[in-house]
Amino acid sequence: MSRDRGPRKLRRLDRSALIAASLTALSLTASGCVVVHGEREVLPSATRAEAAKALQQFTTAYNEADKAYDSSLDADHVSGALGDIDGARLKAGKALSPDGNPAHTPLELSDTKFTIPKKAGWPRWFVADAAANKGATARWVFVFSRNSLAEPWEASYLTLMAPADVPQFKTDKDGWAEAVPANSTELAVAPEDLSKDYAAYLKDGGNTFADGRHTSGWRTKRAKEAERPGLVRQYIDEPLTGGDYAPLAVRTKDGGALVFFTTRHYEKETAHSGAAVPAPDKAVLALTTGEIKQSLTVEIVSNGAALDPKGSGKVQIIGRTQGMTAAKGE
Repeated sequence: MSRDRGPRKLRRLDRSALIAASLTALSLTASGCVVVHGEREVLPSATRAEAAKALQQFTTAYNEADKAYDSSLDADHVSGALGDIDGARLKAGKALSPDGNPAHTPLELSDTKFTIPKKAGWPRWFVADAAANKGATARWVFVFSRNSLAEPWEASYLTLMAPADVPQFKTDKDGWAEAVPANSTELAVAPEDLSKDYAAYLKDGGNTFADGRHTSGWRTKRAKEAERPGLVRQYIDEPLTGGDYAPLAVRTKDGGALVFFTTRHYEKETAHSGAAVPAPDKAVLALTTGEIKQSLTVEIVSNGAALDPKGSGKVQIIGRTQGMTAAKGE
């Protein structure tokens, strides 16, 4: 369904397992040498210059991959949900246009703001919020992360948000932001539970999430689609929380947090006896295995951004980017 990241994923996990003291800073004092261990010391995840360079390297690689429809050209600069979505898009594009993207327009980012948390341990990560020449007036909000100094910065999350929806972040006197632990009990929902709770909400509803396009609106849309004559449409929603899909949360000025999280969704269409599943478009067929006889199951990866209030209250999904990553005909 997504690009084949298996061997690379294993290498990343192997490296992560071996990290014991990847970031060590040495400073000389009058009494001798003082060692500060990055895995214990609270430090900025990156300098502002490093963050700007990471975004520039990503943009260059992203444009090269988009122009050639070649996922190998940006494979070292994307991971997690964005890596899955981007890889599938490029795979489908290559199948339909082997010579490259005839409609390629380079992505250009401007007015970039970096939110860099101080934290201990790995992964290190930061948020980049930029205007773009695509997506109308939406802000492109990225999360870049890495698991050691030996790894490049990779964009693992990308969510398009209305400018007014991008929250203000809490920062210290030096401008560094605050990372919120995944198991924090200060918020309405612990970040580590958000993906699971969102998947459960899409199935059964509930009071955890505020009404909106990505919550009550999506459930209503699904209910209407399920009523199409001649077809049965089924949905399965799953949390994705491990490795590069782990949620990341940054403190907002009001004491809550902006949480980035990932979910996986399956949509299955089954035709009644004697009927046929509507023919999918060429992009879907490029990612489909098996023969479409009576059913088609589409797999979708989604990365969302949620405002998780301090204490109690409803979680608000303010942005969500999804992409089909595979399909199976039966």
